Amino acid sequence: MALTGRTALLAALGSLPVGLWAPDWTGLLAVNAPLALACACDYALAAPVRRLRLTRSGDTSVRLGETADVTLTLTNPSRRPLRAALRDAWPPSSLPTATDTITSRHDVAVPAGERRRVTTRLTPTRRGDHHPDRVTIRSYGPLRLVSRQGTHQVPWTVRVLPPFSSRKHLPSKLARLRELDGRTSLLTRGEGTEFDSLREYVPGDDTRSIDWRATARHSTVAVRTWRPERDRHLLLVLDTGRTSAGRVGDTPRLDAAMDAALLLAALAARAGDRVDLLAYDRRVRALVQGRTGRDTLPSLVDAMAALEPELIETDAHGLTTTALRTAPRSSLVVLLTSLDAAPVEEGLLPVLPHLTRRHTVVVASVADPHIARMATSRGTPDAVYEAASAAQTQTERLRTADQLRRHGVTVVDATPDALPPALADTYLSLKSTGRL
Repeated sequence: MALTGRTALLAALGSLPVGLWAPDWTGLLAVNAPLALACACDYALAAPVRRLRLTRSGDTSVRLGETADVTLTLTNPSRRPLRAALRDAWPPSSLPTATDTITSRHDVAVPAGERRRVTTRLTPTRRGDHHPDRVTIRSYGPLRLVSRQGTHQVPWTVRVLPPFSSRKHLPSKLARLRELDGRTSLLTRGEGTEFDSLREYVPGDDTRSIDWRATARHSTVAVRTWRPERDRHLLLVLDTGRTSAGRVGDTPRLDAAMDAALLLAALAARAGDRVDLLAYDRRVRALVQGRTGRDTLPSLVDAMAALEPELIETDAHGLTTTALRTAPRSSLVVLLTSLDAAPVEEGLLPVLPHLTRRHTVVVASVADPHIARMATSRGTPDAVYEAASAAQTQTERLRTADQLRRHGVTVVDATPDALPPALADTYLSLKSTGRL
């Protein structure tokens, strides 16, 4: 039982005449006895909290930055009406701080034997699975002098998915893919290495594509058209180790790498290629295999939702071994990791030949745009020192990238906004040149 502010106010008002006209036990009893009796009656008329039945329904997944509605249904099986204040507690990252009180607290009135619904609107600020804590209900009597209070555990899970903000680049990349497939009117149609069809020669066509046997059978010159190979294998490898926890602006490097991986996966799935995902640091954090067509992107998004950076050094040997086991045949392996000198030189470079011997390897890294701004700083001694430090960092990254290229690796180093389209362009370039 809990007393309300109304009870305290009535007791304070009743103490005034007692203090003025009857400052003894008789006066106190004359005021407080009726108040105590009213509180007892009010408590007895309040609906019991423990007997309430609560269930949840609503959204089970939402993209980061969007809103999800979770509905709580209260059933009052007692013979007394429920007048209550309800708090549906969720983690702080599920509710914006400014609207926490408004969003999670509700006033409800449920007649005897009926049920009512209340909706909590969530706007998560972090990826992953969000679970509610408990539902606290304070039931009042008709006079609202005292209340019954209790809590209920009503389990639910809302999975917050990566935002996939780079999907705005997908239409332009798909248009480029259609050009490679020869499905648009271009001077050179059907770039690639897989034979597609024969067509009549037009000025500007590569003479090396002329099919002389077909030309001999027809009255016109026939040329072969080519298209990029389909049903190739693409393995996306996310490094979830220590370096992926670094923040670039307001976003962890891992989230920026996920965004680039999702755009590449969506493009590759539309191109008819098979896409797998491996997230690794010292053990497998996520593995998606065997998805095709429309199932590819939802499976990858769902697997990425719960990934978090681990504050441990990535085991490059274990990562390479797992990647080779996941992709036993010739594939395009896209490793999204850091270009920091120490992890690459001490961890990745010694085991890289095992990957490049069998696969085409692309290393994609998230660059910090703040370093580029620092490199242009001038005017004060502090700015000059910042510029020198930024220039040294950029030089080290270029040297590390050159070391990777000497091992036959394609390196994509770009800022978070530029990395997804740059990685997609690299994939299209490899496809058009027949390297995939």
